[in-house]
Amino acid sequence: MAPIPRRATVAVTGAAGFLGGWTVRLLLDQGFRVRACVRQVDDPKRTDFLKAMPGYASGRLTLHAADLDQDGCYDEIFRGCHGVAHIAHVSDYNDPAYVQRVCDHIIGSIDRSGSVSRVVVTSSIAAIISEMDLQEVVRRPVFFEGRYPDEMNPKRSPERGQGYSMGKLIAERAFAAAADLSGNWDAITCCPGDNVGPIQSAHQKDMGPWQHFIETMLLGEYEQSGVYRPWMTVDVRDDALCHIGLLTSGSVRNGERFIAWSTDARKVEDICADISRLLPEIRLAPPVLVDRFPDRIRAREAEFRAIWAQAELRNERMRAAVGMTFRPLDDSIRDCVESLISVAGVKPVTLPED
Repeated sequence: MAPIPRRATVAVTGAAGFLGGWTVRLLLDQGFRVRACVRQVDDPKRTDFLKAMPGYASGRLTLHAADLDQDGCYDEIFRGCHGVAHIAHVSDYNDPAYVQRVCDHIIGSIDRSGSVSRVVVTSSIAAIISEMDLQEVVRRPVFFEGRYPDEMNPKRSPERGQGYSMGKLIAERAFAAAADLSGNWDAITCCPGDNVGPIQSAHQKDMGPWQHFIETMLLGEYEQSGVYRPWMTVDVRDDALCHIGLLTSGSVRNGERFIAWSTDARKVEDICADISRLLPEIRLAPPVLVDRFPDRIRAREAEFRAIWAQAELRNERMRAAVGMTFRPLDDSIRDCVESLISVAGVKPVTLPED
């Protein structure tokens, strides 16, 4: 299918979220008309920042109530749209049948729209890599679009914390298969890395782990990352631009997946130190590291870190498809910290006065 036209109408699901909100703003900046889908239009904590955007005053941005647990909730919203950025999360990734049902009813709304020609589905690097068995990283250390977790691994189950990864793959495949069957639209998958960057609304400090982790650093404590994995980051603004680029690219095809990350990888301890390096004016008191792993995991810390150090992160396919230049992580950390303070009112724990 053809890319969507410039200045077309795009529906964004999950528009009140961290990534969704930036996708709305940057679509507007590029001249698109946007239908922002949120659960409750009149929830000021989640929608005031959208209503404050200039496009809302002019009518180029409209807000629409949609609970994705309700079949048919997107029927009227998608009608007349050229593209859909499907960013919203389901409420339970541990129930594969439920995930499939939600995908099916959203697909039904796309089919009935009579206008949508491209959908970008937000997946995750959890559908590329997996922490359930680090020997997978040893065997296949290159992280690129053609890599999938070992789906036959007996450790791969919701009970072992793999529901999110499994649910994202269900969605990827459901949309690609439906688009192929339809022949009227295509589905492109975007697999973002760890989103870091500025929040636009106070509630977003809790709508994603990475900005919340930075908040806890400001408040004096932070947790060790899962099995000592480094952060593998993308600026949330660049992630949004990747979504927009995939909607408009003429070089992508149905069923293709693209990774959105800068290929920066940094230890959580270094992220914490970076705050003081980038913003010495805050005079941040050194946060305390909390390592909740049992002794058997702690004993293997050096081994796990060595495994992650061999990972090779690739993003050339995304850069080629959308002409992307990713921001440095330092910019993302700085802007995240300043937004947590200015937008969410977070008060860092500071060093005592001399």
